[in-house]
Amino acid sequence: MTTVAFDTEQNDDVTGNQDIGAGEILSPTRLNRLARELIEARFASIWVEGELSNVARPSSGHLYFTLKDGGAQVRCAMFKPRSTWLPFRPADGMHVLLRGRVSLYEPRGEFQLVAEHMEEAGEGALRRAFEALKARLSAEGLFDAAGKRAVPRWPRRIGVLTSPSGAAVRDVLSVLGRRFPLVPVDILPVPVQGPEAAPAIVAMLQAAARAGRHDVLLLTRGGGSIEDLWAFNDETLARTLRASPMPVVAAIGHETDFTIAEFAADLRAPTPSAAAELLVPDRADLERALARHRLQLQRCVRLAQERRAQRLDQLWARLQAQHPRARLARARERLALLRARIVRAAQRDGERRAGRLARAAVGLRAGHPQQRLLRAAERSAGLRERLRAATGQALERRRRLLAELARTLHAVSPLATLERGYAILDQPATGGIVRSVAQVRPDDRVRARLADGLLELRVEQVRPAAVNPDRGEEQR
Repeated sequence: MTTVAFDTEQNDDVTGNQDIGAGEILSPTRLNRLARELIEARFASIWVEGELSNVARPSSGHLYFTLKDGGAQVRCAMFKPRSTWLPFRPADGMHVLLRGRVSLYEPRGEFQLVAEHMEEAGEGALRRAFEALKARLSAEGLFDAAGKRAVPRWPRRIGVLTSPSGAAVRDVLSVLGRRFPLVPVDILPVPVQGPEAAPAIVAMLQAAARAGRHDVLLLTRGGGSIEDLWAFNDETLARTLRASPMPVVAAIGHETDFTIAEFAADLRAPTPSAAAELLVPDRADLERALARHRLQLQRCVRLAQERRAQRLDQLWARLQAQHPRARLARARERLALLRARIVRAAQRDGERRAGRLARAAVGLRAGHPQQRLLRAAERSAGLRERLRAATGQALERRRRLLAELARTLHAVSPLATLERGYAILDQPATGGIVRSVAQVRPDDRVRARLADGLLELRVEQVRPAAVNPDRGEEQR
Protein backbone atom coordinates (compact mmCIF):
# COMPACT_ATOMS: atom_id res chain seq x y z
CA MET A 1 0.00 0.00 0.00
CA THR A 2 1.30 3.48 -0.88
CA THR A 3 1.54 5.87 2.08
CA VAL A 4 2.04 9.63 1.98
CA ALA A 5 3.39 11.83 4.78
CA PHE A 6 3.90 15.59 4.77
CA ASP A 7 7.10 17.13 6.16
CA THR A 8 5.39 20.34 7.26
CA GLU A 9 1.80 21.41 7.82
CA GLN A 10 0.27 23.17 4.81
CA ASN A 11 -2.27 25.98 5.11
CA ASP A 12 -5.70 25.48 3.62
CA ASP A 13 -5.33 28.71 1.66
CA VAL A 14 -2.48 28.35 -0.82
CA THR A 15 -0.60 31.62 -1.14
CA GLY A 16 0.82 32.89 -4.38
CA ASN A 17 -2.00 31.65 -6.66
CA GLN A 18 -3.76 34.06 -9.00
CA ASP A 19 -7.54 34.26 -9.15
CA ILE A 20 -9.09 33.49 -12.52
CA GLY A 21 -11.67 36.04 -13.59
CA ALA A 22 -15.12 34.95 -14.67
CA GLY A 23 -15.27 34.32 -18.40
CA GLU A 24 -11.45 34.44 -18.81
CA ILE A 25 -10.22 32.18 -21.61
CA LEU A 26 -6.96 30.33 -20.80
CA SER A 27 -4.42 28.90 -23.18
CA PRO A 28 -3.08 25.37 -22.49
CA THR A 29 0.28 26.87 -21.47
CA ARG A 30 -1.41 29.26 -19.03
CA LEU A 31 -3.63 26.54 -17.63
CA ASN A 32 -0.73 24.12 -17.07
CA ARG A 33 1.37 26.83 -15.43
CA LEU A 34 -1.43 27.76 -13.01
CA ALA A 35 -2.01 24.09 -12.20
CA ARG A 36 1.72 23.52 -11.58
CA GLU A 37 2.00 26.55 -9.28
CA LEU A 38 -1.07 25.42 -7.32
CA ILE A 39 0.21 21.86 -6.91
CA GLU A 40 3.77 22.84 -5.97
CA ALA A 41 2.55 25.38 -3.41
CA ARG A 42 0.22 22.85 -1.75
CA PHE A 43 2.58 19.84 -1.79
CA ALA A 44 6.00 21.38 -1.06
CA SER A 45 7.63 18.22 0.34
CA ILE A 46 6.05 14.82 1.03
CA TRP A 47 7.07 11.22 1.80
CA VAL A 48 5.65 8.44 -0.39
CA GLU A 49 6.11 4.69 -0.07
CA GLY A 50 5.39 2.21 -2.86
CA GLU A 51 6.73 -0.28 -5.43
CA LEU A 52 9.05 0.66 -8.31
CA SER A 53 8.23 -0.16 -11.93
CA ASN A 54 9.34 0.98 -15.40
CA VAL A 55 12.72 2.08 -13.99
CA ALA A 56 14.80 3.82 -16.69
CA ARG A 57 18.13 5.62 -16.50
CA PRO A 58 19.03 7.29 -19.86
CA SER A 59 22.49 8.56 -20.78
CA SER A 60 21.71 11.93 -19.17
CA GLY A 61 22.03 10.30 -15.72
CA HIS A 62 18.46 11.19 -14.66
CA LEU A 63 16.25 8.46 -13.20
CA TYR A 64 12.65 7.96 -14.40
CA PHE A 65 10.26 5.40 -12.87
CA THR A 66 6.70 4.73 -11.74
CA LEU A 67 5.72 4.34 -8.08
CA LYS A 68 2.62 2.19 -7.60
CA ASP A 69 0.50 0.23 -5.18
CA GLY A 70 -2.58 -1.95 -5.67
CA GLY A 71 -4.85 0.96 -6.57
CA ALA A 72 -2.86 3.67 -8.36
CA GLN A 73 0.47 4.75 -9.78
CA VAL A 74 2.34 8.02 -10.24
CA ARG A 75 5.14 9.00 -12.61
CA CYS A 76 8.37 9.98 -10.85
CA ALA A 77 11.69 11.56 -11.81
CA MET A 78 14.94 11.93 -9.88
CA PHE A 79 17.37 14.28 -11.56
CA LYS A 80 21.13 14.23 -11.56
CA PRO A 81 23.17 14.50 -9.32
CA ARG A 82 20.72 13.19 -6.68
CA SER A 83 20.16 10.07 -8.80
CA THR A 84 23.90 9.30 -8.68
CA TRP A 85 24.07 9.60 -4.87
CA LEU A 86 21.74 6.65 -4.18
CA PRO A 87 23.39 3.96 -2.01
CA PHE A 88 21.53 1.21 -3.94
CA ARG A 89 20.51 0.49 -7.55
CA PRO A 90 16.74 0.94 -8.05
CA ALA A 91 15.04 -1.94 -9.89
CA ASP A 92 11.51 -2.96 -10.83
CA GLY A 93 9.58 -4.56 -7.97
CA MET A 94 11.69 -2.92 -5.25
CA HIS A 95 9.74 -1.43 -2.32
CA VAL A 96 11.09 2.08 -1.55
CA LEU A 97 10.40 5.16 0.51
CA LEU A 98 11.08 8.53 -1.12
CA ARG A 99 10.79 12.21 -0.32
CA GLY A 100 9.96 14.73 -3.03
CA ARG A 101 7.72 17.49 -4.29
CA VAL A 102 4.63 17.14 -6.45
CA SER A 103 4.79 18.98 -9.77
CA LEU A 104 3.30 19.13 -13.26
CA TYR A 105 5.30 18.75 -16.47
CA GLU A 106 3.87 21.74 -18.37
CA PRO A 107 4.66 20.80 -22.03
CA ARG A 108 2.59 17.59 -21.78
CA GLY A 109 0.40 18.42 -18.80
CA GLU A 110 1.59 15.27 -16.94
CA PHE A 111 1.28 14.97 -13.17
CA GLN A 112 4.60 13.77 -11.65
CA LEU A 113 6.58 13.46 -8.43
CA VAL A 114 10.12 14.92 -8.43
CA ALA A 115 12.10 12.77 -5.97
CA GLU A 116 14.86 14.34 -3.86
CA HIS A 117 15.65 11.38 -1.57
CA MET A 118 14.99 7.64 -1.85
CA GLU A 119 15.73 4.69 0.40
CA GLU A 120 14.65 1.10 0.71
CA ALA A 121 11.50 0.71 2.83
CA GLY A 122 11.50 -1.18 6.13
CA GLU A 123 14.65 0.15 7.77
CA GLY A 124 13.73 3.55 6.43
CA ALA A 125 10.59 3.63 8.59
CA LEU A 126 12.66 3.03 11.71
CA ARG A 127 15.06 5.72 10.68
CA ARG A 128 12.19 8.15 10.18
CA ALA A 129 10.87 7.38 13.63
CA PHE A 130 14.39 7.79 15.02
CA GLU A 131 14.84 11.18 13.31
CA ALA A 132 11.41 12.38 14.44
CA LEU A 133 12.06 11.48 18.09
CA LYS A 134 15.54 12.95 17.95
CA ALA A 135 14.23 16.22 16.53
CA ARG A 136 11.44 16.46 19.13
CA LEU A 137 13.71 15.76 22.12
CA SER A 138 16.39 18.07 20.76
CA ALA A 139 13.82 20.85 20.43
CA GLU A 140 12.96 20.32 24.13
CA GLY A 141 16.63 20.81 25.03
CA LEU A 142 17.07 17.24 26.24
CA PHE A 143 20.40 16.92 24.39
CA ASP A 144 21.82 20.35 25.28
CA ALA A 145 25.46 20.25 26.31
CA ALA A 146 24.76 22.77 29.10
CA GLY A 147 22.72 20.15 30.99
CA LYS A 148 25.31 17.36 30.77
CA ARG A 149 27.39 16.46 33.82
CA ALA A 150 31.12 15.87 33.88
CA VAL A 151 32.38 12.33 34.38
CA PRO A 152 34.51 12.12 37.59
CA ARG A 153 38.22 11.72 36.93
CA TRP A 154 38.72 9.34 39.87
CA PRO A 155 35.54 7.24 40.27
CA ARG A 156 35.28 5.26 43.51
CA ARG A 157 32.72 2.76 42.17
CA ILE A 158 31.37 2.10 38.66
CA GLY A 159 28.05 0.54 37.69
CA VAL A 160 27.83 -1.19 34.28
CA LEU A 161 24.34 -1.74 32.82
CA THR A 162 24.62 -4.44 30.17
CA SER A 163 23.95 -8.09 29.43
CA PRO A 164 26.11 -10.22 31.75
CA SER A 165 26.69 -12.78 28.98
CA GLY A 166 27.58 -10.39 26.14
CA ALA A 167 30.97 -9.60 24.65
CA ALA A 168 30.67 -5.96 25.70
CA VAL A 169 30.90 -6.71 29.43
CA ARG A 170 34.05 -8.81 28.88
CA ASP A 171 35.69 -6.00 26.93
CA VAL A 172 34.78 -3.46 29.60
CA LEU A 173 36.06 -5.57 32.51
CA SER A 174 39.26 -6.38 30.62
CA VAL A 175 40.04 -2.72 29.95
CA LEU A 176 39.15 -1.63 33.50
CA GLY A 177 41.31 -4.37 35.02
CA ARG A 178 44.26 -3.47 32.82
CA ARG A 179 44.04 0.30 33.28
CA PHE A 180 42.90 0.74 36.90
CA PRO A 181 42.23 -2.49 38.86
CA LEU A 182 41.67 -0.62 42.17
CA VAL A 183 38.20 0.69 41.28
CA PRO A 184 35.27 -1.63 42.21
CA VAL A 185 32.90 -2.49 39.32
CA ASP A 186 29.28 -3.63 39.76
CA ILE A 187 27.57 -5.45 36.87
CA LEU A 188 23.91 -4.37 36.76
CA PRO A 189 22.36 -7.02 34.47
CA VAL A 190 19.71 -5.87 31.98
CA PRO A 191 18.47 -7.18 28.62
CA VAL A 192 19.89 -5.15 25.72
CA GLN A 193 17.57 -6.28 22.91
CA GLY A 194 13.87 -6.81 22.43
CA PRO A 195 10.70 -5.11 23.65
CA GLU A 196 11.44 -5.81 27.34
CA ALA A 197 14.91 -4.22 27.20
CA ALA A 198 13.95 -0.55 27.51
CA PRO A 199 11.65 -0.95 30.58
CA ALA A 200 14.25 -3.14 32.30
CA ILE A 201 17.02 -0.58 31.70
CA VAL A 202 14.77 2.21 33.00
CA ALA A 203 14.01 0.22 36.17
CA MET A 204 17.72 -0.53 36.75
CA LEU A 205 18.68 3.14 36.28
CA GLN A 206 16.06 4.15 38.85
CA ALA A 207 17.25 1.48 41.29
CA ALA A 208 20.86 2.61 40.92
CA ALA A 209 19.79 6.20 41.53
CA ARG A 210 18.00 5.23 44.74
CA ALA A 211 20.98 3.18 45.97
CA GLY A 212 23.48 6.00 45.38
CA ARG A 213 26.45 3.58 45.53
CA HIS A 214 28.08 4.57 42.22
CA ASP A 215 29.93 7.67 41.07
CA VAL A 216 29.25 6.94 37.38
CA LEU A 217 27.17 4.49 35.32
CA LEU A 218 28.04 2.87 31.99
CA LEU A 219 25.23 1.77 29.63
CA THR A 220 26.66 -0.44 26.89
CA ARG A 221 26.15 -3.29 24.45
CA GLY A 222 27.80 -4.63 21.28
CA GLY A 223 26.97 -3.83 17.67
CA GLY A 224 23.92 -4.87 15.66
CA SER A 225 21.34 -3.72 13.15
CA ILE A 226 19.00 -0.83 13.76
CA GLU A 227 16.33 -3.31 14.84
CA ASP A 228 18.75 -4.87 17.37
CA LEU A 229 19.57 -1.46 18.85
CA TRP A 230 16.00 -0.14 18.80
CA ALA A 231 15.53 -0.58 22.57
CA PHE A 232 17.98 2.31 23.08
CA ASN A 233 15.79 4.67 21.02
CA ASP A 234 13.08 4.74 23.69
CA GLU A 235 11.81 8.14 24.87
CA THR A 236 11.28 7.02 28.48
CA LEU A 237 14.84 5.69 28.59
CA ALA A 238 16.18 9.02 27.28
CA ARG A 239 14.29 11.00 29.93
CA THR A 240 15.44 8.62 32.68
CA LEU A 241 19.06 9.08 31.59
CA ARG A 242 18.72 12.85 31.84
CA ALA A 243 17.06 12.54 35.29
CA SER A 244 19.80 10.29 36.71
CA PRO A 245 21.54 11.92 39.72
CA MET A 246 24.94 10.49 38.67
CA PRO A 247 26.58 10.94 35.24
CA VAL A 248 25.94 8.23 32.64
CA VAL A 249 28.30 7.17 29.84
CA ALA A 250 26.70 5.40 26.83
CA ALA A 251 28.52 3.15 24.36
CA ILE A 252 25.96 1.43 22.12
CA GLY A 253 27.07 -0.64 19.15
CA HIS A 254 29.88 0.31 16.82
CA GLU A 255 31.40 3.72 16.20
CA THR A 256 29.01 4.46 13.31
CA ASP A 257 25.88 3.52 15.31
CA PHE A 258 23.93 6.33 16.98
CA THR A 259 20.98 5.96 19.38
CA ILE A 260 18.75 8.34 21.32
CA ALA A 261 20.24 7.03 24.59
CA GLU A 262 23.70 8.15 23.49
CA PHE A 263 22.45 11.66 22.71
CA ALA A 264 20.73 11.85 26.12
CA ALA A 265 23.71 10.47 28.07
CA ASP A 266 26.28 12.77 29.62
CA LEU A 267 29.06 11.30 27.47
CA ARG A 268 29.08 9.08 24.38
CA ALA A 269 31.86 6.58 23.62
CA PRO A 270 32.27 4.97 20.18
CA THR A 271 32.73 1.43 21.58
CA PRO A 272 32.46 -0.35 24.98
CA SER A 273 36.27 -0.57 25.21
CA ALA A 274 36.61 3.14 24.51
CA ALA A 275 34.02 3.85 27.22
CA ALA A 276 36.04 1.88 29.76
CA GLU A 277 39.14 3.89 28.83
CA LEU A 278 37.21 7.13 29.37
CA LEU A 279 35.94 6.06 32.81
CA VAL A 280 39.26 5.39 34.58
CA PRO A 281 42.81 6.70 34.31
CA ASP A 282 45.61 4.52 32.97
CA ARG A 283 47.79 2.86 35.60
CA ALA A 284 50.92 3.47 33.52
CA ASP A 285 50.00 7.13 33.17
CA LEU A 286 49.56 7.36 36.95
CA GLU A 287 52.96 5.77 37.57
CA ARG A 288 54.56 8.22 35.17
CA ALA A 289 52.68 11.09 36.81
CA LEU A 290 53.88 9.99 40.28
CA ALA A 291 57.46 9.87 39.00
CA ARG A 292 57.08 13.38 37.57
CA HIS A 293 55.59 14.66 40.84
CA ARG A 294 58.48 13.09 42.80
CA LEU A 295 61.00 14.88 40.59
CA GLN A 296 59.04 18.11 40.86
CA LEU A 297 58.94 17.82 44.66
CA GLN A 298 62.70 17.24 44.85
CA ARG A 299 63.31 20.18 42.56
CA CYS A 300 60.98 22.40 44.62
CA VAL A 301 62.80 21.49 47.86
CA ARG A 302 66.18 22.27 46.27
CA LEU A 303 64.94 25.57 44.87
CA ALA A 304 63.44 26.53 48.26
CA GLN A 305 66.78 25.85 49.96
CA GLU A 306 68.60 27.93 47.35
CA ARG A 307 66.12 30.81 47.71
CA ARG A 308 66.49 30.79 51.54
CA ALA A 309 70.29 30.83 51.28
CA GLN A 310 70.11 33.71 48.79
CA ARG A 311 67.73 35.58 51.11
CA LEU A 312 70.17 35.11 54.01
CA ASP A 313 72.97 36.57 51.91
CA GLN A 314 70.80 39.56 50.99
CA LEU A 315 69.95 40.23 54.65
CA TRP A 316 73.66 40.10 55.58
CA ALA A 317 74.48 42.56 52.80
CA ARG A 318 71.71 44.92 54.00
CA LEU A 319 73.08 44.73 57.58
CA GLN A 320 76.56 45.67 56.36
CA ALA A 321 75.11 48.50 54.29
CA GLN A 322 73.49 50.08 57.38
CA HIS A 323 76.84 50.39 59.28
CA PRO A 324 77.60 54.07 60.32
CA ARG A 325 80.90 54.07 58.43
CA ALA A 326 79.12 52.97 55.23
CA ARG A 327 76.37 55.56 55.69
CA LEU A 328 78.99 58.33 56.17
CA ALA A 329 80.80 57.24 52.99
CA ARG A 330 77.53 57.36 51.03
CA ALA A 331 76.84 60.87 52.41
CA ARG A 332 80.28 62.07 51.20
CA GLU A 333 79.61 60.62 47.75
CA ARG A 334 76.24 62.34 47.60
CA LEU A 335 77.78 65.68 48.64
CA ALA A 336 80.38 65.40 45.86
CA LEU A 337 77.67 64.64 43.32
CA LEU A 338 75.59 67.64 44.42
CA ARG A 339 78.66 69.94 44.22
CA ALA A 340 79.38 68.74 40.67
CA ARG A 341 75.73 69.28 39.67
CA ILE A 342 75.87 72.89 41.01
CA VAL A 343 79.01 73.63 38.97
CA ARG A 344 77.50 72.13 35.80
CA ALA A 345 74.26 74.10 36.33
CA ALA A 346 76.20 77.37 36.69
CA GLN A 347 78.15 76.65 33.51
CA ARG A 348 75.00 75.84 31.56
CA ASP A 349 73.31 79.03 32.82
CA GLY A 350 76.29 81.17 31.71
CA GLU A 351 76.30 79.51 28.29
CA ARG A 352 72.55 80.14 27.87
CA ARG A 353 72.95 83.85 28.82
CA ALA A 354 75.87 84.30 26.37
CA GLY A 355 73.86 82.66 23.62
CA ARG A 356 70.88 84.96 24.22
CA LEU A 357 73.18 88.02 24.19
CA ALA A 358 74.77 86.95 20.87
CA ARG A 359 71.35 86.39 19.30
CA ALA A 360 70.17 89.80 20.54
CA ALA A 361 73.25 91.51 18.99
CA VAL A 362 72.64 89.80 15.66
CA GLY A 363 69.00 90.90 15.70
CA LEU A 364 70.00 94.48 16.59
CA ARG A 365 72.47 94.66 13.71
CA ALA A 366 69.91 93.23 11.32
CA GLY A 367 67.36 95.91 12.35
CA HIS A 368 69.78 98.90 11.93
CA PRO A 369 68.32 101.65 9.57
CA GLN A 370 71.36 101.48 7.27
CA GLN A 371 70.88 97.73 6.80
CA ARG A 372 67.21 98.26 6.09
CA LEU A 373 68.04 100.94 3.47
CA LEU A 374 70.53 98.60 1.77
CA ARG A 375 67.94 95.79 1.65
CA ALA A 376 65.33 98.23 0.27
CA ALA A 377 67.75 99.43 -2.45
CA GLU A 378 68.55 95.83 -3.42
CA ARG A 379 64.85 95.01 -3.56
CA SER A 380 64.13 98.17 -5.68
CA ALA A 381 66.90 97.23 -8.14
CA GLY A 382 65.51 93.71 -8.44
CA LEU A 383 62.00 95.01 -9.07
CA ARG A 384 63.31 97.47 -11.69
CA GLU A 385 65.09 94.67 -13.51
CA ARG A 386 62.02 92.46 -13.40
CA LEU A 387 59.88 95.39 -14.77
CA ARG A 388 62.31 95.94 -17.63
CA ALA A 389 62.33 92.24 -18.51
CA ALA A 390 58.54 91.99 -18.29
CA THR A 391 58.09 95.09 -20.53
CA GLY A 392 60.42 93.67 -23.17
CA GLN A 393 58.65 90.30 -23.09
CA ALA A 394 55.22 92.00 -23.43
CA LEU A 395 56.39 94.13 -26.42
CA GLU A 396 57.85 91.03 -28.08
CA ARG A 397 54.60 89.08 -27.61
CA ARG A 398 52.55 91.97 -29.10
CA ARG A 399 54.97 92.33 -32.03
CA ARG A 400 54.62 88.62 -32.86
CA LEU A 401 50.83 88.86 -32.54
CA LEU A 402 50.74 91.90 -34.92
CA ALA A 403 52.85 90.05 -37.49
CA GLU A 404 50.60 87.03 -37.28
CA LEU A 405 47.49 89.19 -37.75
CA ALA A 406 49.08 90.96 -40.77
CA ARG A 407 49.83 87.61 -42.41
CA THR A 408 46.27 86.43 -41.77
CA LEU A 409 44.80 89.71 -43.16
CA HIS A 410 47.01 89.57 -46.25
CA ALA A 411 45.95 85.95 -46.91
CA VAL A 412 42.27 86.96 -47.14
CA SER A 413 42.86 90.39 -48.89
CA PRO A 414 41.49 90.84 -52.48
CA LEU A 415 44.87 92.36 -53.42
CA ALA A 416 46.51 88.99 -52.80
CA THR A 417 44.01 87.44 -55.22
CA LEU A 418 44.81 90.10 -57.88
CA GLU A 419 48.54 89.34 -57.57
CA ARG A 420 47.76 85.77 -58.73
CA GLY A 421 46.45 87.10 -62.15
CA TYR A 422 42.81 87.82 -61.41
CA ALA A 423 40.97 91.12 -62.11
CA ILE A 424 37.93 92.88 -60.66
CA LEU A 425 35.42 94.41 -63.14
CA ASP A 426 33.23 97.35 -62.21
CA GLN A 427 31.02 99.86 -64.06
CA PRO A 428 32.31 103.40 -63.83
CA ALA A 429 28.83 104.76 -64.28
CA THR A 430 27.35 102.94 -61.28
CA GLY A 431 30.45 101.90 -59.40
CA GLY A 432 29.05 98.39 -58.93
CA ILE A 433 31.04 95.18 -59.31
CA VAL A 434 30.25 93.12 -62.44
CA ARG A 435 29.32 89.62 -61.30
CA SER A 436 27.31 88.41 -64.35
CA VAL A 437 27.23 88.96 -68.14
CA ALA A 438 23.64 89.98 -67.71
CA GLN A 439 24.79 93.24 -66.07
CA VAL A 440 26.48 94.62 -69.25
CA ARG A 441 25.57 95.17 -72.87
CA PRO A 442 27.69 95.73 -75.99
CA ASP A 443 29.42 99.17 -76.11
CA ASP A 444 29.19 99.51 -72.28
CA ARG A 445 32.25 100.94 -70.58
CA VAL A 446 33.83 98.76 -67.84
CA ARG A 447 36.97 99.10 -65.78
CA ALA A 448 39.31 96.20 -64.86
CA ARG A 449 41.32 96.54 -61.63
CA LEU A 450 44.61 94.62 -61.70
CA ALA A 451 47.29 94.28 -59.07
CA ASP A 452 49.41 97.09 -60.55
CA GLY A 453 46.72 99.40 -62.02
CA LEU A 454 43.43 99.99 -63.90
CA LEU A 455 42.29 99.21 -67.46
CA GLU A 456 39.51 101.14 -69.21
CA LEU A 457 37.58 98.65 -71.43
CA ARG A 458 34.59 98.68 -73.84
CA VAL A 459 32.31 95.65 -74.29
CA GLU A 460 32.14 94.51 -77.88
CA GLN A 461 30.08 91.34 -77.51
CA VAL A 462 28.22 89.50 -74.69
CA ARG A 463 28.23 85.69 -74.89
CA PRO A 464 26.47 83.83 -72.05
CA ALA A 465 27.89 80.44 -71.09
CA ALA A 466 26.19 77.43 -72.78
CA VAL A 467 25.97 73.82 -71.51
CA ASN A 468 27.11 71.03 -73.89
CA PRO A 469 24.42 68.29 -73.62
CA ASP A 470 26.87 65.54 -74.70
CA ARG A 471 29.62 66.33 -72.24
CA GLY A 472 27.55 67.92 -69.50
CA GLU A 473 30.01 70.88 -69.29
CA GLU A 474 29.57 74.62 -69.72
CA GLN A 475 30.80 76.10 -73.05
CA ARG A 476 31.81 79.72 -73.18
